[in-house]
Amino acid sequence: MRSNPSQPAAVGRAALSEARDAIATAVGAPRRLDAPQYEAERRANAASLSTPSQGVFVTLRDAKGDLRGCVGHVEPAHSSLLEEVRACARAAATQDPRFSPVPADDLSGLTLEVSLLSEPERVADPNDLDPGRFGVVVADGRRRGVLLPNIDGVDTADQQVAIAARKAGFTPGPTTVVHRFEVNKYSE
Repeated sequence: MRSNPSQPAAVGRAALSEARDAIATAVGAPRRLDAPQYEAERRANAASLSTPSQGVFVTLRDAKGDLRGCVGHVEPAHSSLLEEVRACARAAATQDPRFSPVPADDLSGLTLEVSLLSEPERVADPNDLDPGRFGVVVADGRRRGVLLPNIDGVDTADQQVAIAARKAGFTPGPTTVVHRFEVNKYSE
């Protein structure tokens, strides 16, 4: 099952704009100065992202391209895509346990990426996985790991499943359940 692979570019621009604004607010960075243009953009973004929510991940990279934060939800946690994007952006900047919160002064040096996920579908055959095309959700009991697609150095489905399982603290085995999803990725 796919999300709309032809989501308009306007959705991506709106998601990136709202993600950056949510982070600025969360870290106490200055907001944009041109109030009339800003308010018009916010109204347009709200209209573009008023659709029912879907899975979202927001990824932050520093000026060198290194990961600075990545948080998301495979299944939506909010009723609208707008709120989902804002919540994931705030969390990527302030709650990723691998990093300290982003200082306001560092925001301008960050590059944002918003990934909009399709609904995950269960996969019984590992041949139905492609780490360049599909992300995975790997579960064993209550433990669950997620890995987005197209990650540098992840070339096989076995690698992808093993990494996602390791993130959740288990080794894949006969009771492991795998779901796949596709992503529409928007980057600054």
